[in-house]
Amino acid sequence: MTTNLSGIRSPSSEIVYQHFSTHNDATKNQMLAWQERTSHILDVPVTRAQIADGFRGTIDSYRADDLVFMYCRTDPLVQMRSVARISTDNVRDFVFHVAMEGSIETVTGLYPQNKAMQSVPGILALDMNQPMRMERPSCHVAAFFLPRAMVESILPGAESIHGRVVEYTSPLARMIPAQLATLCRSLHTMSPDEAHGALRTCAHLIVAAFGKETGLAGNVRAAARAAMFDTARRYIEANLHEPALSPQSVLGVSQLPRPTLYRLFEHEGGLATYIRNRRLREAADELLRFPNKAVVEIAYGLGFKSPADFNHAFRRAYDMPPRDFRARAL
Repeated sequence: MTTNLSGIRSPSSEIVYQHFSTHNDATKNQMLAWQERTSHILDVPVTRAQIADGFRGTIDSYRADDLVFMYCRTDPLVQMRSVARISTDNVRDFVFHVAMEGSIETVTGLYPQNKAMQSVPGILALDMNQPMRMERPSCHVAAFFLPRAMVESILPGAESIHGRVVEYTSPLARMIPAQLATLCRSLHTMSPDEAHGALRTCAHLIVAAFGKETGLAGNVRAAARAAMFDTARRYIEANLHEPALSPQSVLGVSQLPRPTLYRLFEHEGGLATYIRNRRLREAADELLRFPNKAVVEIAYGLGFKSPADFNHAFRRAYDMPPRDFRARAL
């Protein structure tokens, strides 16, 4: 089933959702259905036991332009990309494979081969232009498929991260689990623009984390900065009406060091100033969208401590009190 989540929009803003499951197939056909579903990118050997006992697997995927995010649950399986397979197809993306539960063993390279054990927490980088063989137990995983050009624009020599695992130990990497949880929980409810931004932010965080871990320079700093800023910005947008929204609450959610977070908002006049200005902009919008809503209700709803505090801040920002702003606009 394919659902266009964006309604009637331009292709560049479209989010396409697909759900696949083997659960409704006959037992003997379940593994064959999975093999057919993934055959465009992977070789999946089928065992007699999988034919006899069946194979339970689901995939939920979201495509936004050139980004694909998917999460799946499966019974044990083996999947691979051989040299012969690589030489006959044109799949060259990078895949960042996220273990949500379970432990996964992946062998990469030719001679010598490298073995990576991936568990929770951990993200495995795979270059689809290089061979690999993955053995998965029953598990729940997520995966980002990113275009090669995007990864290489951030990481020079990106092929060197093939088979590497990054755990959530650095400040940058510690931001990733919350991003992944948001995607898994809320992606289907986001607008196309929100979904595209959330996907790109998480993708940049993951690529930048690999750049930090492996010592690759390139544009890692710029990608990390953009991703961290967007993460904090989206949290602020989602909580403008929460009284508890403050620089301290943003700091707690971001898991970034205080100096790092505050530097991100220097060009906005500081984090506290950014929050106040976003609330004032939202207040101006609400004054026009809800002409019968009391000014004091808007003020308290956006976290201002008193009508006088709101009036003073609004007058400084817009050179007039809120009632005059509403009257002139209307």
